[in-house]
Amino acid sequence: PSRVSAVMFLAALSYAYFAKTLSGSYMKSTITQLERRFDIPSYLIGVIDGSFEIGNLLVIAFVSYFGAKLHRPKIIATGCILMSLGTFLIAMPHFIIGRYKIETTFRASANSTSQLSPCPVSSLESSGAGDRPSSLPSEGCEQESSISLWMYVLLGNVLRGIGETPVQPLGISYIDDYAQSENAALYIGCVQTIAIIGPVFGFLLGSLCAKIYVDVGYVDMETITITPDDARWVGAWWLGYLVAGTVTLLSAVPFWFLPKSLPVPVDKHDSVCTPEQTRFIKDADSPTLDHKIRPEEPTNLHMMANEFVPTLKILLGNPVYIIYLGVTIIQFNSLIGMVTYKPKYIEQHYGQSASKANFLMGMINIPAVALGMFSGGVVMKKFKLGVMGAAKFAFGTSLLGFFLSFLFLAMGCENSKVAGITVSYTGVDDLSYQEQSLFSDCNSGCLCSTKEWDPVCGENGITYISPCLAGCTSSSGSGRNMVFDNCRCVSVTNVQPGNITASLGQCSPRRSCDGVFPYFLALSVLSSFVISLGGTPGLMLLVRCIKPELKSLALGIHTLATRTLAGIPAPIYFGAIIDTTCLKWAYSTCGGKGACRIYNTSSYRIVYLGLTLGLRAVSFFLCVWGFALLKRHIKREEKEALSNQNGELESLRKDENSSMHCEQFILSPDCNPERETRL
Repeated sequence: PSRVSAVMFLAALSYAYFAKTLSGSYMKSTITQLERRFDIPSYLIGVIDGSFEIGNLLVIAFVSYFGAKLHRPKIIATGCILMSLGTFLIAMPHFIIGRYKIETTFRASANSTSQLSPCPVSSLESSGAGDRPSSLPSEGCEQESSISLWMYVLLGNVLRGIGETPVQPLGISYIDDYAQSENAALYIGCVQTIAIIGPVFGFLLGSLCAKIYVDVGYVDMETITITPDDARWVGAWWLGYLVAGTVTLLSAVPFWFLPKSLPVPVDKHDSVCTPEQTRFIKDADSPTLDHKIRPEEPTNLHMMANEFVPTLKILLGNPVYIIYLGVTIIQFNSLIGMVTYKPKYIEQHYGQSASKANFLMGMINIPAVALGMFSGGVVMKKFKLGVMGAAKFAFGTSLLGFFLSFLFLAMGCENSKVAGITVSYTGVDDLSYQEQSLFSDCNSGCLCSTKEWDPVCGENGITYISPCLAGCTSSSGSGRNMVFDNCRCVSVTNVQPGNITASLGQCSPRRSCDGVFPYFLALSVLSSFVISLGGTPGLMLLVRCIKPELKSLALGIHTLATRTLAGIPAPIYFGAIIDTTCLKWAYSTCGGKGACRIYNTSSYRIVYLGLTLGLRAVSFFLCVWGFALLKRHIKREEKEALSNQNGELESLRKDENSSMHCEQFILSPDCNPERETRL
């Protein structure tokens, strides 16, 4: 029965990891959808994304410490229920916000084939309508400004963070407590690997929902003039949250039927020699940690509360542990910022749709990470790496991945050709952030507005912000098949004089990206695999050699620190820096700045990759310091172990009755100095 319970807990925890990473990765996949739906810039999306970590911050230290003394499976089940409720709350704004209004310079019915005049030369009425976003707020402005519906997304993500808190520290420590020492690394590697399957399905779900129009079933799709490749397209982002919430709710069920504790394996009964019982920090004389609360003992909340602060001081007083925290915090800043905006980077830099970007993340990138983490666990088990061996392996893989990532800087694409922004109206490259550059002699008499983003593609392969700014005087057709005629600003060479047209939407992606993009994907897979090889050994540096009563707290503080100092700020400042590369902003219904429509791709690449690589470089300097402290600590313990062995040999000669036990202690393979070293 105990083995069945252990297998059931391993399966339940794996499914819980799958569920939480499914919803978390789906949140990453909907970043551009949320930006466009709520008309908010990237830094606000970073705030929403970081709110998940705020939820963790509120409760993680107490859950990690007190939860280890209480019924861990039931606490995890409660967390899963809270996660599902938060996921459902994120989807709620869709049902109260109303229909999505596409930003456009004109309105026409799907069945209308009558000609419109995109360039109103003398119609003051049309001019006023075109300039409405900059002068007259729309009717829904007051309501939308008083109730920012994206706040519900933020609050739902906070609730998700609170619910996710007990899963990792309590789940991992539960496995490590009741699994054999030699199998613990492999089990944790299996859990982490299965957890990676969650993002695969999360990004695939994001890819599917991004193809479906946000108001599907409520609008006639024949009237929708944009495609999923358009910068104004919003997919059915809410649908995926309903699916993810249901999956998370189901993950809570098995934990209610699991016991509070399981029989301790035979190799963990010896409190002197086994890694689980060896001191994390030299505290043999500390009365605070002498009392070990066993699962079968009645819990004393007052006693646990009194022990919390002294235990925390002892844990944080170890310099190697602090260096480890510093390294992982900086590494997580780089990792979280990179992963959060990678789908957006693929969209903006390589001209891919949100659906395709999410599909590639789920089917190519994430499996490489899963394989890397599993391989890292296998390497730990096969070569029986100690603390120093695991640290060297994690450092080596991270350094190799760092050098591989430098190649991304060479895989750049040129900017999209947009008249008045990246090229002049004569087709010459001329980057401009000024709205005045959107006007030229060919459209000066059209009384156009510069606020809207309603792009058309000219026959010359250049995109124009609107039919009006392209100088088009008439239109024909309906829906997505609408064509604009007599576009004076579209200068075409080697074409007979006559009608020059422009079609709806941006021009196709740059040809220079077609050859680079496959190499980008291949390098992305290779670098992700190499970096993730060190994931499991890095985690085992914390859980392998920690006392049972310090294990959950050490994991909890580590998770708290990385999420507080990396998970919360990284998406915000990454988003804010990316916002500085925006060339054309959309405007909300109240006239304020909304989502970005087009970026300077060269600047985007430099700031995005430069910040990612710069943070990793800083972490390597801390690693060197950490290795020096760790080696010094190992040498000190080797000397202490040698002196202790000499003293014990002398006592063995005098006391033959205790020789058998002492010889077992000295010769025990689990007591080598490297295994006793505490990180």
